[in-house]
Amino acid sequence: MAGRHSRTRMFSSPAGIVATAAVGVAVAVGGTFGAVQLTSGSTGSEQVALDLTPTTVPSSPATSSPSASPSASASASPSASASPSASRSPQAASRAKARTSTPKPSATAKKTTPAAKVLQSGSCGASFYSDGQLTANGESFNPSELTAAHKTLPFNTKVRVTNPSSGKSVVVRINDRGPFIDGRCLDLSRAAFATIASLDVGAFTVRYEVLG
Repeated sequence: MAGRHSRTRMFSSPAGIVATAAVGVAVAVGGTFGAVQLTSGSTGSEQVALDLTPTTVPSSPATSSPSASPSASASASPSASASPSASRSPQAASRAKARTSTPKPSATAKKTTPAAKVLQSGSCGASFYSDGQLTANGESFNPSELTAAHKTLPFNTKVRVTNPSSGKSVVVRINDRGPFIDGRCLDLSRAAFATIASLDVGAFTVRYEVLG
């Protein structure tokens, strides 16, 4: 059967062992096949029988020979890169500095509105009105707004009106003309009058301050 061989070895003396080893070397190197019979020179009875079935020994390419220099494969392989250094870079080292907490925004002082300058002040009678179509400056009259009528003050002038009895005050904007009754200098809208006094009062003396 191809690819299968049987060996029968008979060893009767050290000379026979040596002869057998020599035959094995000859087969491996020279490719000798067949049956070899060796007889030692000492006695005729000392015989070594070796039965070898011929087999095909493929010649190995030179590149697969074990005798190939390991340096060739070592030189073909890429050189191993050096392991990264354990030392930290200057940038990384700077991160080792102690970190300070983010400063909290400091509370800023609230802006205070400067007090309005008082251009003139005095006392006079004040009343209120709730009816009307248009004011003297062309606006639609709204009794719910804090407005007032005055005979001579420029339109949009701010006037602080105070009730001397209660200390309540309201700032109104002049947008109309009036009142045309002696002893009264202001005619407040219904909402402005109700801020400092009851509507049942109708009219009373107030203190006024013209604001600049």
